[in-house]
Amino acid sequence: MSGDNFIHIGGQGKAAYTVYYLSEQAVTMQFGNDINTGTLQRVKRYHALIEANPFPGFYAAVPAYATLSIFYNPVEVMQSPELSGADCINRLTAYLKSLDDVNVAEPSTCGTTVNIPVCYGGKFGPDLSEVAAVNGLSEQQVIQLHNEAVYTVYMIGFVPGFAYLGGMNSLLATPRKQQPRVAVPAGAVGIGGNQTGVYPLATPGGWQLIGQTPLQLFDAASEQPSLLKAGDTVVFKPISADEFNNYLITGNAAAYN
Repeated sequence: MSGDNFIHIGGQGKAAYTVYYLSEQAVTMQFGNDINTGTLQRVKRYHALIEANPFPGFYAAVPAYATLSIFYNPVEVMQSPELSGADCINRLTAYLKSLDDVNVAEPSTCGTTVNIPVCYGGKFGPDLSEVAAVNGLSEQQVIQLHNEAVYTVYMIGFVPGFAYLGGMNSLLATPRKQQPRVAVPAGAVGIGGNQTGVYPLATPGGWQLIGQTPLQLFDAASEQPSLLKAGDTVVFKPISADEFNNYLITGNAAAYN
């Protein structure tokens, strides 16, 4: 990787993006540092453009909050007569610039609305009192602020099916636990910094747990394993412990939609 070719800027003004090496087999498009629906729309647009117009050697494109990482075979990229440039990053930057004015169906910013029932506090949310104390709120205020917001899924990562959500009220922002738990149950709803999310699988984790959903967010045997996808809208709905247990018995998701 040449130092002179490590970073490139594409576009102008609000359309600007940075392209840099992620590895010898990947580059990343950086669209900014803010988490917002405008940035999400741009990430999704270029994701759709690249998928619809793959370059020689293209493997995959992986979206995140404000980036799109593009994985490729460097040998195919350098040998392709369709691409021009002294190295991979120059060739791919030129390719990406060629997509700037290509028309593509405008991606939706909201996707599907998914209602997620949550039983807050008690054994379901052992850190609810800590989140309340840190922010000078009552437990009921934490619950209300958490479920009255409408969230956007910005990316899936960390573990399969884990959705990073934007839209949480800043009054709920709470530092992660200094000592992460060895095991967090599937369905646990947590707060980490200024974000909230749901653990789709039992896994170690350091987020503050305020509740739990009986919904299954990830099913490896399903045609679409992850219940949530980037661009979806999420609304949390508080339920009682009895409703939580009833769902586990009946699996009646319709009651929450």
